[in-house]
Amino acid sequence: MAEASPEAGTTGRLDPSIASRLKRDSKGLVAAVVQQYDTHEVLMVGYMNDEALHRTLTTGRVTFWSRSRQEYWRKGDTSGHVQYVKGVSLDCDGDALLVEVDQVGAACHTGARSCFDAGGPLPVVEGHRTPEQEAER
Repeated sequence: MAEASPEAGTTGRLDPSIASRLKRDSKGLVAAVVQQYDTHEVLMVGYMNDEALHRTLTTGRVTFWSRSRQEYWRKGDTSGHVQYVKGVSLDCDGDALLVEVDQVGAACHTGARSCFDAGGPLPVVEGHRTPEQEAER
């Protein structure tokens, strides 16, 4: 059975100094980009409300709010593909989180290591620094 909606009763437990920095969408959610902590590989994107972020910050495991199932889910509880939290950062606008994890197994629901593996990279015109910008390195 689904737990309470993301808007209901989720602000009481998250540290107020963190909660005040969040810029949530209309459903009370913030995007969470999940990255392997040692290789920096981007694994997936999920969504968190205040309670999911609180659980992530205080349990050592990543918890999301499922927009489709309307319930909390902790990565790996059914699949065994656990995400152990190594660090969490909030972006400058407060509307996205970077969650660094130690990923066990696949991060994607398709069974792939990363949700960004499907079909390979898109065709792109590659940009380059100007000589002046190179000197700024």
